[in-house]
Amino acid sequence: MNQEVVDFIEAVKEPWQREICTQLREIVHEAVTDVQERIQYKKPHFLKGGKYAAVISTSKDAVSFTIFNANELSFPEGLFEGPAERKTIKLRKGQSVDSNLLSPLLSQASSKL
Repeated sequence: MNQEVVDFIEAVKEPWQREICTQLREIVHEAVTDVQERIQYKKPHFLKGGKYAAVISTSKDAVSFTIFNANELSFPEGLFEGPAERKTIKLRKGQSVDSNLLSPLLSQASSKL
């Protein structure tokens, strides 16, 4: 665990966003073997073998979670956006983190890194 990532999450102002960031980080650590984490471009980035696996970012009204290396994955219609190589889901206040959806997608995407 990287202290800069801990500090980033602790500094998130909205409690609901902090909770989502914490849950997403846990999913990454469970789904991606040998994951490394760091702050890059002022956001937590998660890498495997030096390549991006995922990133968490916050905005005023959402927490975005991007899965990289997503070309060959099948994503549920309407939940994710972005080009084929990376897909982003935006989670807003009141929404829950679906680890049963995100964990297998992230695991599959990172398995080829």
